[in-house]
Amino acid sequence: MLRIGRPSDIWFKPALSVIAAVAPPCLALAALEHLDLAMYTMAGALCALYAHNRPYAARARVLAGVVLGMLTGLAVALVTASLTGNAVVLVAVGALLAAAQKTLCDATRIGPPGNVVLTFVSSAALFAPQTLGQVPGHLALAAGAGVWAWIVGMAPGLVRPYGPERRATAHALNAVAAHEQAHRTGDGTGGHGYVRSRAAAETAVQAARQALSSAGGRPGTARATTRRALEQLVVRAEFTLTAPTESRPDELRSWAGELRDGGHVPSFGERLGVQRLDPELIAPTPPLWTRLGPLVPLAARTALGCALAGYASLALGIGRPYWALVTAASLYQANVTLTWNRTVQRTVGNLAGVLLFAALVPLAHLGPIALVLCCLALNFGAEALMSRNYWLGSVCVTPMALLVTEFTGFQDPGRLMAERIVDTFVGALLGLVAAVAVTNHRAGARVEHALTVVEHARTHAERTLTRVHPVSGSVDTAHRGLAAALADLRTTADAAAGEWRQRTRPQERVVLAERSGHRTLAATVRGREPRPGAGAGGRTDDRTTEDVRP
Repeated sequence: MLRIGRPSDIWFKPALSVIAAVAPPCLALAALEHLDLAMYTMAGALCALYAHNRPYAARARVLAGVVLGMLTGLAVALVTASLTGNAVVLVAVGALLAAAQKTLCDATRIGPPGNVVLTFVSSAALFAPQTLGQVPGHLALAAGAGVWAWIVGMAPGLVRPYGPERRATAHALNAVAAHEQAHRTGDGTGGHGYVRSRAAAETAVQAARQALSSAGGRPGTARATTRRALEQLVVRAEFTLTAPTESRPDELRSWAGELRDGGHVPSFGERLGVQRLDPELIAPTPPLWTRLGPLVPLAARTALGCALAGYASLALGIGRPYWALVTAASLYQANVTLTWNRTVQRTVGNLAGVLLFAALVPLAHLGPIALVLCCLALNFGAEALMSRNYWLGSVCVTPMALLVTEFTGFQDPGRLMAERIVDTFVGALLGLVAAVAVTNHRAGARVEHALTVVEHARTHAERTLTRVHPVSGSVDTAHRGLAAALADLRTTADAAAGEWRQRTRPQERVVLAERSGHRTLAATVRGREPRPGAGAGGRTDDRTTEDVRP
């Protein structure tokens, strides 16, 4: 849980973006001796943390949605705070907002940092002294900073307009190369390890497809030409998965390195004899309402855990119950096992962060400018370390949150540290209790549904392959549908495996479905029929692991 991993390939992008978004408004307010308003500009500026892995056409929409969501939560919090000072009501509203933010962020797959930043903003605003007449001005400050964050997030597109698509394609090439290398050396060729390695490569390829499909670009433009070349590389990665004897992992890695370094994009789709990847054939994203249903248990856990943590903090006389509330909100992951891991990481990170705050206090108390500079450094550190392990990022997030409370005036460091430690334990303990208490009974049913979807997708793909004169693009359509179904099955099975008090999970059926599905997937890429024995009935009992390898 505490092992330090490799940093994200783009860790510096959110780190630099948040500095560029937060620094101008906060330093300006400090110079004008109105640092008490920096809480609202920071709310909008923190939106610059989102969507750095998306092509710029999609990033523009996502960032606009994040800013709008932040403003909505902030508006609800500020209006509530202006209408009542009842802490019981404020905690209840904060818990409901946290549950809504968690559900929507997961349903839309917004990506890191997810709901935590939005929940921190709205929860802190609930306990900020406020009058109804001040609300429009404070929202205007947040909106202005949000627009600036949008500009910061989109600015790199002027220099490297195809950067996100190139990185996604490079990641797919590296993932496929790693899978093929492990296959050759004998690592991960056992049933379960092989399926996981294959699933990781398929997931990376599908992510690259999705990135390219959202990249935009009119036919004949430079963007469309670059996207076409990147599509050919994605097809090459798919072809490699189906023909390991013809694969060259070192070549894939070399191409990935050229993409990351801004080199020329090789073009060879026609030489491979495979069809071009058509964005119109990408498996469509399910409607939002269908993605909300499976998240109901997660929303219930979040609401219950945040409410319990907030009320417990109030009962202990803590002046900022939103700290405990945000701690609880940050814990909830896809299942109980992952939530437990995050609980340990959050607790360790917060405690270490309190110690870092104690070391920074003398420097931060030199003046408003020093306070802002310390917050900026911690913002950068959080993004630099978060991808290595969540607890490392929390080491910087905790003192930053403590320093933000001093924008309205310097406070007693000892009391702040003591309250933060208590709220950390309260939020972590009661948040975990809520995760255990609210059982996700739907996890097993979702696995069964995912298995059914895979079987139908595989049957459709096999029937398409056996047609004498298939409709143009039908094989590609079947391939995309089956690939998406297999990726969803692996995600659903992993989530269900970490829940407790579940009925017996169909683990063997999942493995067999993945094996037969990948075999059919290989046939769709190579344009040949699957071997006998892989009929629509889904019987794979007579197959070995060697049979299903491409």
